[in-house]
Amino acid sequence: MSEMEDAVAELRAEQTELDALLDGLSDEEWSLPTPAAGWDVRDQVAHLADTNELAYDTATGGPRQLNEEGLTYTSPEAFTESGCEKGRAMAPAEVLTWWRTTAERVNEMFLGKDPKERLPWGLGMSARMLVTARLMEHWAHSLDIRAALGVEPNASPRLRSIAFLIVKATPYAFGVAKIDPPPGTLRVEVAYDGETWTFGPDDADSRITGDALEFCRVGVQRLPYQDAITLKAEGKLAEAVLRHARAFL
Repeated sequence: MSEMEDAVAELRAEQTELDALLDGLSDEEWSLPTPAAGWDVRDQVAHLADTNELAYDTATGGPRQLNEEGLTYTSPEAFTESGCEKGRAMAPAEVLTWWRTTAERVNEMFLGKDPKERLPWGLGMSARMLVTARLMEHWAHSLDIRAALGVEPNASPRLRSIAFLIVKATPYAFGVAKIDPPPGTLRVEVAYDGETWTFGPDDADSRITGDALEFCRVGVQRLPYQDAITLKAEGKLAEAVLRHARAFL
């Protein structure tokens, strides 16, 4: 398969797993609170559907452009909440259909993109990286939904792409935190199912090691670093990365 076909296949696999989780939920389960303050299961799915629409339009020159629409709200939080409000006007079954429809539409759009095409998503990223960002977004919000339903976090080889995105986003994460990173170079070594995934130079002076699932949960801010059991930071840069990791806008 091509690079974009591989990337979209990962995204679709994550969406399929989430779909199976959502299919057949009762209305009461759609209303269960999630770890995101003020958000229930329906809000989580509505957010994914709304950002699917934003991704499609932003990537194709459509009417909804992320960087322009975001400026019309008083804060990033208000912008994000607007997608949930759309879902709150719908029945759960309608929200599910909305998400399924927008997911397939954006996936098909990605398949027609050059992986290197630059898209105005946040500070800008390649089409290939935006697919991974959508994968990360779906996985992160599925963690919230799973928590509401009492289901354990899901781990799969797709975590490798999410871990890569977390590492790549470290300059952005420090920018959001408004801090200058400690000097040095970073090596990340995380374990999954008997494998070790590595990112960064062998001779880096700072190193993060541990479980891939924990690293990804920290990187999408669903697990505080201090609560991670397996993650170890060697060096000031590694410590700062784990404290401020952020793989999303």
